[in-house]
Amino acid sequence: MKAHKYGDHVDTDVIIPARYLASQDEKELASHCMEDIDKNFHAKVSPGDIIVAGLNFGCGSSREHAPVAIKASGISCVIAKSFARIFYRNAINIGLAILECPEAAEDIADNDEVSVNFDTGEITNKTKNKIYKAEPFPEFIKNMIADGGLMASLKKNQK
Repeated sequence: MKAHKYGDHVDTDVIIPARYLASQDEKELASHCMEDIDKNFHAKVSPGDIIVAGLNFGCGSSREHAPVAIKASGISCVIAKSFARIFYRNAINIGLAILECPEAAEDIADNDEVSVNFDTGEITNKTKNKIYKAEPFPEFIKNMIADGGLMASLKKNQK
């Protein structure tokens, strides 16, 4: 997985600009993800890539469009020093994996090859041959993400 690196305080207005909020089409949202700070983001992301960012990723308005756009663009995980709380919850609710790991967020560079073990919380930077440790998700959150989010998980587990 290739890392796409951004700085501190990347807000939801930058993740998916307000001019696209009328759309509920995930592919349409993905095509405009991060375009105000990285015009080529959509073209350079491959399925499974990750975003690495600094402090307070996802700050700003509480729109669910932001994690939806990220996930629909093919990003498999966001690693940051910290997340805005509402973004954190929205990401889990739609099945986007996110990990807080200040050391990894600081050290991983743009285009580094990175892998994540969600069971252990280990983040491996293959480019720099380094391993960082994030707190792994509890089992129920890992299952929710694997199921595709809260609603998908609830539907799957209905009796």
